[in-house]
Amino acid sequence: MGIVKSKQDYLFIILLGAIFYIPFLGGVHLFDWDEINFAEAAREMLATGDFFHVQIDFLLFWEKPPLFIWMQATAMQLFGVNEFAARFPNAICGIVTLLFLFSIGKKLHGRMFGWIWVLVYLGSILPHLYFRSGIIDPWFNLLIFSSLYFLILNFSKQENYGKVKTPNDKNLENNKSNETATSLYLTGVLLGLAVLTKGPAAVLILGLTGFVYWVSVRFKMFFSISQILIYGISTIAVTALWFGIEWLMNGSWFIKEFITYQIRLFSTPDAGHGGFPGYHFVVLLLGCFPASIFAIPALQKSPLLLDSFKHAWQIDFRKWMLILFWVVLILFSIVQSKIVHYSSLCYFPLTYLSATYLFSIFKKNKKVNTTLVNALLFLSVLIAGIFIALPFVGKNIELLKPLFKTDLFALGNLEAAIEWSYFDISPGVFLLLISIIAVFIFSKKGFGKEVSNWKGIVTLFGGGAIFITISLFFFINKIEGYSQNAAIEFYKSMEGKEVYVKNVGFKSYAPLFYTKKTAGLRSENRSYRWLTEGEIDRDVYFVTKVNNDGGLRKFSDIKEVGRKNGFVFFKRKKD
Repeated sequence: MGIVKSKQDYLFIILLGAIFYIPFLGGVHLFDWDEINFAEAAREMLATGDFFHVQIDFLLFWEKPPLFIWMQATAMQLFGVNEFAARFPNAICGIVTLLFLFSIGKKLHGRMFGWIWVLVYLGSILPHLYFRSGIIDPWFNLLIFSSLYFLILNFSKQENYGKVKTPNDKNLENNKSNETATSLYLTGVLLGLAVLTKGPAAVLILGLTGFVYWVSVRFKMFFSISQILIYGISTIAVTALWFGIEWLMNGSWFIKEFITYQIRLFSTPDAGHGGFPGYHFVVLLLGCFPASIFAIPALQKSPLLLDSFKHAWQIDFRKWMLILFWVVLILFSIVQSKIVHYSSLCYFPLTYLSATYLFSIFKKNKKVNTTLVNALLFLSVLIAGIFIALPFVGKNIELLKPLFKTDLFALGNLEAAIEWSYFDISPGVFLLLISIIAVFIFSKKGFGKEVSNWKGIVTLFGGGAIFITISLFFFINKIEGYSQNAAIEFYKSMEGKEVYVKNVGFKSYAPLFYTKKTAGLRSENRSYRWLTEGEIDRDVYFVTKVNNDGGLRKFSDIKEVGRKNGFVFFKRKKD
C-alpha cells in the first residue's frame, strides 16, 4: 500500500519531517510580535551571558518562562543570530511530534492508524505551519499532550484495560506499581516542563481536562492520593528549578508580576486581540483544513466509528481526546484575548478524531459520507479560490485602494513594489487539483482490488503538505513585503551604528532584534521624552506609521528623512 516496512517507519517519518519543516526556515524575516519577541529574548541571553533571566531591551521580562528561549539561544549559538535559528527548535518539535503521534497511534489501533494520524497532522494547514514558526506553542502543546498521554496510560494500566490480569502474582503487582510510579514521575516532569515553557496555563488545562473526566466517571478516584502526590511533587520540583530559584534570588515581585500578567491575559483582550465568541471554532474549521472536515463526524458516536474501538482502553482514550478538545476550545472561547494559536492544543485531539474516521472507512473500504465530500469540496474551492485570486489582485492592486481610503497606513502598505506573476496561481490550482482527485477517490469504494481510501488519504494530506510548502514559497515574502518589510529593512540598516532607534505610536520588538541593540546604553534611551527633548549622546531615529507620527512634528529639531510603504522615518541629530 505504498508504506515502507515497519522497522523503517521511524526513519521515514524523520525524513518526512526534515523535508517539510527545515528547508527555508530563514527565508523571511521574523514577524512581530511573538516571533521577534522570543528571538530577541534569546539574542539578549547571548549578548549578556545571563541565561537564567528572560530579558527584553535588557530589562527583566516576566511574561514568559525561559525553556523555549533556551532552545532558541542554543540554536543561535549553533547557527548564528538569525531567523533560521529562531525557528529551528520548532522544526525539531515537528519531527518529534510526528514520531510521537505514530508511536501512540500504533499502540492504539495499529501501524496503519499511526500513519494516518501522521499524514493528517502533516497535511493540515495550521498544524503544519506552526512547526515552521518561531513561537512557543508547538513545544508547549507537545509537552502538555505528552503529559496527558502518560497520565491516560497510567490509568489504563491500573484499570487493566486490554490486558490479561494474572491473579495472585505479587511480583507482577509490585512491578506494575513501580512502573506506575516511574511513569507518574515522567508525567509530572513533562507538565513541569510545559509550565517552564509558557506558564501555569498548562496546569489549568490539564487540571480542567482531568476534572471533567472525573465528573464523567461519576467521581470515581482513578488515582490514589499517593499517586496524585507523586504527580504534583514532580511537577513542582521541575518548575522550582527556575521559579523557585528566581524567588530566592529576586524576591516575590517577579513571580507576582508574572502571575498578574497571566490573569490579565485571560481576563482582558490583550493589546487589542479581541474577537467574537465563535472565533476559535472558525479558526479550527478553516485553519485545520482538511483534518477539520473528517473530525466532525468523529465527534459523535456511529456504528462505523465504534467498530474500530473494540477495547475499553481505546474507548477511554477517545473520551479523553473529546474532553481535551472541548476543554481547550471552550476555555479559550471564554478568554477575552483572541489569538489564533491559543486554541492550537486542539490540533492533537482534532487530528486524532479525523484519523479515527478515516481509519474506520479505510478498514471497511467505505465511501466517505456525501455531506463530508461536499464540505471538503466546498472548502477546497473556497481556499484554493483565495490563493488563485491573490495574484490577480496583486497585479491590480489599485482595485483595493478604495476599500482602505480611510486607512492611510493600509494604503501605504499597498504601495509596496511587489512583483506578481500569473504563475503565482500554482499553489491554488494544485490544492484544487488534489482535492478534486481525493473527492473522486473517496466517492468510490475502490479501483479493482486496490484499497482506494488509502490513496485518497495520501493524495489529500500528502498533497496538502506540498500545498502548504509551495504556498509559503510563493506568498510569504510578498505578504511580508506589504506588511513589515520596509520597517525591518530600515532597522537592519542601523545595525552596528552608534544611534538610538525608537518606534513611536505602535508596539514592535523589531528595532531591538534587527538593529542588534547592545547592552550598557544609557537607561534614558527608553524614554520618549529624553529622546525627543533631552541631551542625547548620539543621533536618534524614530519610526512611525503614516497615520500617527506620535507628535514628532512639533519638535523643530526632528526632521522626516524618509517614508516607505506606510512607515515614516524621522531623525534627531546630536548637538
